[in-house]
Amino acid sequence: MATERTSLFIFFGGTGDLAYRKLYPSMFNLYKKGTLREHFAVIGTSRNKLTDQAFQDEVRKSLGTAKSDKEAEKFISHFFYEAHDVTDKEHYSVLRDRANELDKQFKLQGNRIFYLSLAPSFFGTVAGYLKETGLTDSQGFDRLIIEKPFGRDFDSAKQLNDALSKSFEEDQIFRIDHYLGKEMIQNIEAVRFGNTLVESLWNNRYIDNIQVTLSEKLGVEERASYYDNSGALRDMVQNHIMQIVSLLAMEQPVSFTDVDIRAEKVKALRSLRVYNVADASTNFVRGQYGAGDSQRAYRDEDNVPHDSTNETFVAGKLLFDNYRWSGTPFYIRTGKMLADKFTRVDVVFKKPLIDIFSFPQNHNAPLEANVLTMYIEPKAGFTLRLNAKTNGQGFQTTPINLDYFVDDKDSKETPEPYERLLHDTMKGDGTNFASWSEVSYAWRFVDQIRKVWDLQQPEFPNYTPGSMGPAAADELIQRDHRQWVYRLNK
Repeated sequence: MATERTSLFIFFGGTGDLAYRKLYPSMFNLYKKGTLREHFAVIGTSRNKLTDQAFQDEVRKSLGTAKSDKEAEKFISHFFYEAHDVTDKEHYSVLRDRANELDKQFKLQGNRIFYLSLAPSFFGTVAGYLKETGLTDSQGFDRLIIEKPFGRDFDSAKQLNDALSKSFEEDQIFRIDHYLGKEMIQNIEAVRFGNTLVESLWNNRYIDNIQVTLSEKLGVEERASYYDNSGALRDMVQNHIMQIVSLLAMEQPVSFTDVDIRAEKVKALRSLRVYNVADASTNFVRGQYGAGDSQRAYRDEDNVPHDSTNETFVAGKLLFDNYRWSGTPFYIRTGKMLADKFTRVDVVFKKPLIDIFSFPQNHNAPLEANVLTMYIEPKAGFTLRLNAKTNGQGFQTTPINLDYFVDDKDSKETPEPYERLLHDTMKGDGTNFASWSEVSYAWRFVDQIRKVWDLQQPEFPNYTPGSMGPAAADELIQRDHRQWVYRLNK
């Protein structure tokens, strides 16, 4: 049985899609595993007028359970509701009184977690009123979880952070990125620092390039209004991809603690080369999907302007100016309406300096590069591609794969990202959350790309649904005499 954690959760945006679809089911998983038992409570808030009972009914629906499920009913009995206007200071006094009441009822020791699933423009307002009205004056811990987007650029992100910093210390702020809760993302550290074989080769002397691909099969769906003001660069690169890249690029931390891991991620991001105008134009490409067989073009989607220049695809080349990675590029790409939905990392090692098997008289194909592939989703596991002799007469070589994939039984028992991250927040472990320093360096890099693109008129649409993006994404890597490890029709 897991260690029981004690806390009051206050969800701002507690009747939203994220809360019902991800947060409450994740909390129920923690309840069934014993992390939550008797000493926890939840206050959901939104502008909607609901009773506690009506809110509990909605939570039950989100869990997919019946009233006959005694375990679920006991869990749901810890949920309460307050209609709340985040801009009205008086409402926080009502919230404070309810929090104090539940603190006594469930013996919560004054521990409070505030989850802001709201528009970023309200972050500073909520944080300020929480402090001013005494909601953070309890004797236990106070922790603030905020959802992305954390700003639109460095300046707006800094304004948000400055507003939060007036009420909460940096170690109290948990900037959630659900990718950091994925099992195989966390496995990056285990593979790197738990294996001498891997870590001794994890540098520019042995690695030719590293590729990170986040591919989405669907289009913008119901997110069109938000997405057209964000785009793939802000929506995926600034947060998810930069976090993955920092884990791949960082040095080994002094200890496996959130402070030391974050310090090394920041050092890596500090060494990331921020491009000038010419280099940004050369090393980053963007795309927007057109129409397919039964798919509308992006510009024909609901709530999307017909002349939109918003990108639905990004590919780029990242360079780190440090001793470990100088000269080894990191290639990234992400987009909507691509061939399939998956996330993977391909680590391409350098070929032997001399290929003794490919002399003309041997009639043997050149050796292929060794590749370590980390499959993040939907399947989870690793593949290591090696060269070996074919079975039979003569001496021919062929690539073979050494595979490990999480089986169905283990996969079902793997914690969901939000389950893991809520658990980490209760522990006070910030390892899998982005620090302000990480966010700031990521924005500085992305802002330069955005500024260059804003000066140019793209030729959209430039790729078809079901492909892997525009031809320029392939040309980007082919200029360096390389190719994507995952490609269609290879």
